[in-house]
Amino acid sequence: MGYSGASGGHEAILAAERLVERHRYGGSSDWLAIDQITGRLRLAVDRIMGEGGLWAPELAARALRQSEGDVQEAAQLIRAHRSTLPRVAYSEPVHADELRVSRRISPAFRNPPGSQLLGRTLDYVGRLLDLMPEEQARARAEEPAEPPANGHANGHANGHGHGHAGGEDPRRPPRLLGLLRSMGMLVERRTDGDPDPYDITRSPVRPGVPRSARLTAMARAETGALVHLWYSNTFQPGRHNHEFPGEVRHGTLPVRVSHPLTGNPVTVAEVRVTEVETIDDLDRAEEDRSRLDLGYGMCFGHNERKAIAMAGLDLLVHRDGGRTELEQEVLLTLDGIEASGFLEHLKLPHYVDFRSVLDRKRAVRAAMEEAR
Repeated sequence: MGYSGASGGHEAILAAERLVERHRYGGSSDWLAIDQITGRLRLAVDRIMGEGGLWAPELAARALRQSEGDVQEAAQLIRAHRSTLPRVAYSEPVHADELRVSRRISPAFRNPPGSQLLGRTLDYVGRLLDLMPEEQARARAEEPAEPPANGHANGHANGHGHGHAGGEDPRRPPRLLGLLRSMGMLVERRTDGDPDPYDITRSPVRPGVPRSARLTAMARAETGALVHLWYSNTFQPGRHNHEFPGEVRHGTLPVRVSHPLTGNPVTVAEVRVTEVETIDDLDRAEEDRSRLDLGYGMCFGHNERKAIAMAGLDLLVHRDGGRTELEQEVLLTLDGIEASGFLEHLKLPHYVDFRSVLDRKRAVRAAMEEAR
């Protein structure tokens, strides 16, 4: 049977656009307000901002509504909007020690320096579908928020006792990293100088780029792809151990810019981030087996899966040392917007390409028949 291409009609495309608008603005349910999305779908909004590379909760909520709940499509809308914004200033560097934590746990140390703040987590909650009747759920949603059960302002009701010595601010606990360094347990990866971070939005990323480029690429990566790559490399045959998250933090960081008149740093905003420092056992012949290595991950919003996988991949790429294609995979295959863009384009007309494939097959078949 012969193959003939078909051309799409302009009217069909316009009709498809009208269908999109009908589903976006139509329906019999109440209009979904922006504050409902930012208040009730916080984690989806955080993920869109992270993968879109722009901290803008209301715009992310608007994008989620426009995409009818498709997080990947919403992240693409945010990334595209970001590309249209002027760069009016560069923020000042902010040390991660300034993170004001709302959750801080250390799976590696029971009593790390400072406090363990359990905060909001599903780690100890059964994954059971809440079948509470709608009216009852609505009534409960209107109840005022309850204070922490034990009266501790920071909500770390995990049962172990410790105090906040020396007037220490429990929202800014000292890092476990400092304790490990004082014990001489960490390899030193710091170098002299403080190079500017690599801007992956203006320069291409290829293997050999600085660590800052890898961290930025992973911060914007699609969460599922990032977790999959980390998981598949962590549980390779012959690898029998895994890293330990030293600290998992979630909190707010200030955003500062230089005042245009005085030149002094001025705080203009705050962003919520998740930060993870993860510890790995060095056990290879070429490594210092008496010490530990540290991986780092930080991303927008509350996304612990992403930050933990990011820190693990930071370690894996460093220890890989270019022996495999892992760095290339980290840099080039984790961007969900690029991957989905390539996938989506497969649905567009490929009539000429496919017809050439058929022609080649016919030519091969004719040659085979002549040879018989």
